[in-house]
Amino acid sequence: MIFDVETCPVAGLDCPAEVLVTGASSGIGYALLQQLLENRHVGRVFAVSRSATTKVALGELQRDHGERLQRIDADITNEDDLARLAHATQGVDALHLVINAAGILHGDALAPEKSIEQASRSTFERVFAINAFAPLLLAKVLLPQLCRGQPAVFASLSARVGSIGDNRAGGWYAYRASKAAQNQLMKTFAIEWKRRNPLGTCLLLHPGTVNTPLSAPFQSKVPAERLFDPQRAATQLLKIIAGSTAKDSGRFIGWDGNEIPW
Repeated sequence: MIFDVETCPVAGLDCPAEVLVTGASSGIGYALLQQLLENRHVGRVFAVSRSATTKVALGELQRDHGERLQRIDADITNEDDLARLAHATQGVDALHLVINAAGILHGDALAPEKSIEQASRSTFERVFAINAFAPLLLAKVLLPQLCRGQPAVFASLSARVGSIGDNRAGGWYAYRASKAAQNQLMKTFAIEWKRRNPLGTCLLLHPGTVNTPLSAPFQSKVPAERLFDPQRAATQLLKIIAGSTAKDSGRFIGWDGNEIPW
């Protein structure tokens, strides 16, 4: 299941799309990168991760696609790295598609909380830094290239568990709250961006449960038909992005195209 190479990933764009993807070294980010590079309507693609220049898989992609793929090492929770990232993309006049696929759910000494007793300030600070604050700060540093009066999309991966209205199970305090915070921050950005570029579209996207290291410890109760491989998830997300226009800016959308309550 691959996104149609004949479909421009940004609706209404009449030139090759200049694209930037964060979290590009693995999982959904890497799958998005692969499909975008195969698309004939895509020009240059910037692949961003903390180890973009050393990942073997990204090196192989660069051998296949040459200068169309630019690898940038950057930790998007670090403002100095974000400034360097913005500088590295100045070779293109405009960015037409930015997809933030970076995020954290678990890791070293970090796991979703099952009860309030497990909540800690250090966990909240670590999870909020990448899931909530980084997407907005990324938009901030890239804003000049997103305001060229051309169609542009800024899409960030959120999660259904970030929905306050859909919270029925509890738990996962830091992850839930960080995604809810991201939704509010990016919804606010969408309103401001519309004044600066009426053709801009900001989207919050829930990819579903995808078979990646992020979800691996939590897949046991997921029905097989609801556990997506990264390529299928990437295709679903790109279809939503390509089918969206400025009137959709600020929406929170699931992998199936349906609205998710805030």
